[in-house]
Amino acid sequence: MPLLIVALVGLVLILPLILVPLSIVQRYRVGTARRPARAWVATLNVVGFLVSSCIIVLTASVTALWVPPALPAAAAALAAGVLTGVIGLWLSHWEYRDGTRYFTPNRWLVTVLTLVVVGRLGYGAWRTWHAWAAWGSDGGWLASAGVPGSLAAGALLIGYGLGFWSSVRWRIGQRAN
Repeated sequence: MPLLIVALVGLVLILPLILVPLSIVQRYRVGTARRPARAWVATLNVVGFLVSSCIIVLTASVTALWVPPALPAAAAALAAGVLTGVIGLWLSHWEYRDGTRYFTPNRWLVTVLTLVVVGRLGYGAWRTWHAWAAWGSDGGWLASAGVPGSLAAGALLIGYGLGFWSSVRWRIGQRAN
C-alpha cells in the first residue's frame, strides 16, 4: 500500500511537469492556426469571455479586501487586454477562399501572450518556493506579493480574448452587410 501512495504522489508531481509545457506548445499552435470566420463561434467566444471578465473582476474585488492593489491591477490589465485584442484583429491575416472567410492571428502577438503565460507560471513557481522557504519567518508579504500580478496576467489574457473575438464578430457582421 505505501508503494501505491508513493507512485500516486509521484504521478501527481511529475504529470504536470510533462503536461504543462505540452499544453503551452499546443496553445501556441492552436492560437496561430488558420481558422474559418464563423459568426456562431465568435459569438460563443464573446459570451464566454464576458463571463470570464465578470468572474475575474469579482475575484479581484474580493481579493482587494486583503490585497488592495488587486482590483486596479486586474481592471487595468483587462482594459489593456481588450485594446491588445482589437490591435490583434488589425494584425490578423484575412482571406476569402471557396466562399468562406478565414483568418490567421498574428504569430508575434500570440508569441508575446504565450510568453506572458510562461513568465507568470515561472514567477509563480519561484514565488511559491520562496514563500514556502520563508514560511516560518516573517515572510507574509512575500506570499501575497504576486497576487495582483497573477490577477493582472489572467485579466490581460481574458481581455485579449474579449477584444479579439468581439472584433472578429464585428468584422464578420460588417462583411455580411
